[in-house]
Amino acid sequence: MFALSLLLANNSTLCGYWIDGCVILLYFGLIVAIGLRAGRSNVTLKEFSLGGRAIPWWAVLASIIAAETSAATFLGTPAEGFKTHAFFYGQLAIGTVIARVVIAFTFIGPYYRYGVESIYEFLMVRFGPYTKNAASGIFLFTRVLGIGVRLYLGGVILVEMQSYFGAKPALESYFWGILVITLITTVYTMAGGIKAVIWTDLIQATLMLGSVGILIFFLLHNLGGLQPALASVGGWDHLQWIQVGWDSSLPFGRALAGMLSEPYTIFAAVIGSTFFTMATHGTDQDMVQRLLTAPNPAKSRFSLILSGLADIPIALAFLSVGILLYLFYRGPGGGVPNIPDNNILAHFIVFNLPIGLRGLIIAGVLATMMGSTSAALNALATSFTSDFYLPYVNPGATDLESVRAARIATLIFGLFMVVVGTLAAYSVLHDPRLTIIPLAIGILGYTYGSLLGIFLLGMLTSRLGSDRMNVAAMMGGILAVFFLGKVHLPGLIDFGKWMPAWWPDIAWPWYVLIGCTTTFLLSLVFSVALFHPHRGQEFSAALTK
Repeated sequence: MFALSLLLANNSTLCGYWIDGCVILLYFGLIVAIGLRAGRSNVTLKEFSLGGRAIPWWAVLASIIAAETSAATFLGTPAEGFKTHAFFYGQLAIGTVIARVVIAFTFIGPYYRYGVESIYEFLMVRFGPYTKNAASGIFLFTRVLGIGVRLYLGGVILVEMQSYFGAKPALESYFWGILVITLITTVYTMAGGIKAVIWTDLIQATLMLGSVGILIFFLLHNLGGLQPALASVGGWDHLQWIQVGWDSSLPFGRALAGMLSEPYTIFAAVIGSTFFTMATHGTDQDMVQRLLTAPNPAKSRFSLILSGLADIPIALAFLSVGILLYLFYRGPGGGVPNIPDNNILAHFIVFNLPIGLRGLIIAGVLATMMGSTSAALNALATSFTSDFYLPYVNPGATDLESVRAARIATLIFGLFMVVVGTLAAYSVLHDPRLTIIPLAIGILGYTYGSLLGIFLLGMLTSRLGSDRMNVAAMMGGILAVFFLGKVHLPGLIDFGKWMPAWWPDIAWPWYVLIGCTTTFLLSLVFSVALFHPHRGQEFSAALTK
C-alpha cells in the first residue's frame, strides 16, 4: 500500500508505523472479508439491491448513520468548528429531524406498496418514462459528483502522512489515496451488494463513533480537562449555539438579504435544512435504498426517525472536536499549523496521536469514507441497471446478467468518482480557503430540489400531467437554483452576473427549497390541461389502502 511505503521510509519511527499499518490492514481485511461473504447469496438483482428486504432495523439505522457520516463529515465538520469556534453548523440537524418525520409518513409507504427497486420506478408509474429517466439521470450525475468531492478527503490523510517526513502536498498524493480507498470499497461492494454495504456500515459506524469519542477524550486530557477547556472559551454561556442571522438594526430588505446569505442560521436550520434533507433522504436512491431493505414500512420509519435524532449529538461531537482542536493549537499544541482548515484534524491525527491509537483513528476516517462510498456505488449501480440497462439495453436479461451488469456498473462509477475526487483535490490545492462541507453538500443543492419537487407532485397530487413537460419543469428548477442562488462555477460561468445587484447571495442550505418550489409550481402549471385522470386515480386509490 502506497501510504505504508511512505511511512516505512523513516527508520526512527519504523516500529510505530508498523503497528499503525497493521491496525489499518486488519480493518481493510475485515471489511473486504465481510463484503465477499455477503455476496454469496446475491443471485438476483433484488438480492443485490434490497437484500431480500430482510435486514434488521438496527442494522439499517447504523447504515444510515454511516452513509451520512462521510469523510466530509469526519474531517469537514471539525474544520467548521475549528474555523468558527462555535456550534452554528449543528443547527442544521434540526431540519434533518423534521424532514425525516415527513419522509417517514409521506414517502416510505408508497415505495413499499409499489415494490420498487429503484425509487425512480415510482415516477414511471406516476408520470412516465421521460420523468423517470430524467430523475434517475440527475441522481446518477449528482451523486457521482457529490461522493467524488468527498473522496478528496481520503487523500488528506495520505498527504498529512507524507508531510510528517517533510514532503509538500501534491496532487499525486491525493490521487493515490483516492484510488486505493475507492478500489478497495468497489471490490467488496461489487461482490456483496447492499448486504455488504449495510453490514460493513455497521462496523464502520461503530468505529467512527468510537473514534470521535477517543478524540474528544484525548483533546480534553491534553487541555487539562473539561473545566479548563470551558474556561478558555469563557464558559458555557460564551459558546455560540444558535445564530439568528437577522440584524434588526437594518432595513427589512437588507436584513433579509443578510440572513439568506448566512448558511448557518436558525431559519436555514428549520426551513432550508428540512427541504434539503427531504431531498437527500426521500428522493435519493443512495439513502432510500437502505430504508427499503427493512422488512416492512414501520421498521423502516423507525430506523429513519431514530437516525435523525442521532444526528444531533453526532454533529455536536464533531464540532466539539473542531473547537477543541482550536484550543489545543492555541495552547499546548504550539501554534496553528499553516495548512488548509480541511486538513486540521488529519494533521492532528498524524502528528499528535500516540502509536496504535493513530492507526485506529485513521481507520475510523477511512471507515467513514468507505461507508458513504460503498452505499453510493450500490445505489448508482442499482439505479442504472433498473432504470436504463434492463428497459433499454437488455430487456430480457436473466438474473445472472442483471447482477453482472450491476457489478460492472459499480466498477465504472467507482472510476468516475476517482476522477472527480482528484479534480476536487486540484481545486483545494489552488484555493486552500475552500472548505469541503459547502462544496460537497452544495453540489446536491444544485439539482436535488428538482427531484424533490417532482416527487412531491407525485406524492401529494393525483394529476399525471405531461411526462415531457415534467422534464422541462425539472430543468427549470435547476436553472432557478443557478440564477437565484447566484452560483459561481469557477472556471466555467458566474450566474450571478445576470442577477440585479440588490439580489442577495443566497447560501447553499436554501438551494433545494428554490429548486423544489420552482419545479413543483411549473409542473402544476403544465399539468392543468395535460393529464391522464385514470392513472392519477389509480395512484390515489393505492395511497388510501
